[in-house]
Amino acid sequence: MAEDLLIPPSGKIIPHLTGSLLAVAFLTSFGSSMLYGYNLAVVNSPAVYIKDFYNKTAVSRNGTGLSGETLTLMYSLTVSVFAIGGLLGSLIVGVLVARFGRKGTVVKTTVLVFFAGSLMGFSRSCGSPEMVILGRFITGIHSGISLSVVPMYLGEIAPKNLRGFLGLVPSIFIGTGVFAAQILGLHELLGKEEHWPLFLSVVVVPTFIQLMLLPWFPESPRYLLIEKHNVHATITALKWYRANCNIQAEIEEMQEEQRSLSSVKTLSVWNLLLDDTVRWQVLSVVVINIGMQLSGIDAIWFYTNDIFENAGIPTPEIPYTTAGTGVIEIIAGLIGCFTIEKLGRRPLLVGGFTMMGICSAGITFTLILQTHLSLMHYVSVCCVVGIIAGFCIGPDVSWVLLLLDLRQHLSVSGRLCLHGHTRDQKQDIHGDKPVVLQEGARSRDPVPSTGGSAEAEED
Repeated sequence: MAEDLLIPPSGKIIPHLTGSLLAVAFLTSFGSSMLYGYNLAVVNSPAVYIKDFYNKTAVSRNGTGLSGETLTLMYSLTVSVFAIGGLLGSLIVGVLVARFGRKGTVVKTTVLVFFAGSLMGFSRSCGSPEMVILGRFITGIHSGISLSVVPMYLGEIAPKNLRGFLGLVPSIFIGTGVFAAQILGLHELLGKEEHWPLFLSVVVVPTFIQLMLLPWFPESPRYLLIEKHNVHATITALKWYRANCNIQAEIEEMQEEQRSLSSVKTLSVWNLLLDDTVRWQVLSVVVINIGMQLSGIDAIWFYTNDIFENAGIPTPEIPYTTAGTGVIEIIAGLIGCFTIEKLGRRPLLVGGFTMMGICSAGITFTLILQTHLSLMHYVSVCCVVGIIAGFCIGPDVSWVLLLLDLRQHLSVSGRLCLHGHTRDQKQDIHGDKPVVLQEGARSRDPVPSTGGSAEAEED
């Protein structure tokens, strides 16, 4: 009998972080969540080389190069198609987790990364810009899936007192992915022209490590019991993830949750918006996501080099300055992760958005005054760092937990769709705008640009 495997009650349950929990959190975040951050920043440093590849391919095919507007449009598509793929991934993740489970979805979707990495890695050899764009689209699909399923998987395998901490580990690895792209993009590593296809396709390495190790770990106990009704497998999974813990109490708690879910009507996204009982909760999530969409943080990530160039940072120093922002991002994410349970969601959200607003206004004034005061160049860099730090301390680590509060009212597929759609819509809004606006500003500027990127484009 499965009940014979249960540990008898032995007093108060005090779960703690075990090696298995830590290993799963590391593997899923390292092989999935980190790729999202990496792909946000990977197209930044090789932008000139990618545009040059597109132009040379057009010359070899048609005998003439691309116009500046067409080249800008193609590069903007390369950047923003990642977000379009993410939107698609967020729409299908609910079906995937219901059919394959949480861990099963993470493992099975690794094939997308290998396929996309192959396309981007061999794009220059095949002389096909389409392979780069398609590869970016497929990595976007994988990231859209991972952004939803990884926090869900970690939240379900973690005990209550560690659920917030483990649920925010992916956010730290997203920042780590951005930092990894900034470091590998340095000229001393993969920042040379001959290495940019490898730079784009290196995402297969962490995914391969994840694929080799993650299948050895159990599926989510909550999924096994509530959705698969497999008590024996649930007990085995709990014994794997727990140490000196009253497993019987956790089983009874999940069974109680199962009974409550069966007696409460789960709502679709549309019906949830019309439900008066959770209107303020839904309004909070919507307002926070509107703030994230309009904050411009993805524009900062996508076009950090161009922002620093316009701020007057010498071209050879820009990659190192950008890498420094990656360190700030990781530190800010760690601060938010370790303080959110003590300070609460609201103070971090309000403080983070306030810091971002002040720094965004600061960038506007510094760009206006930098032609008159050389000190404004450094103030502008500090404002960029402040925007990134404010986002990672507050909004980036808080809004996911607010969305999880709707678990009893919103279906799994609806919650995951809402989670992924809002982030990927935010990328799509900001993904292709700054470069177009910059090109438009340059075309109206009577003084020729002397930046490195502009010279490379003219060549």
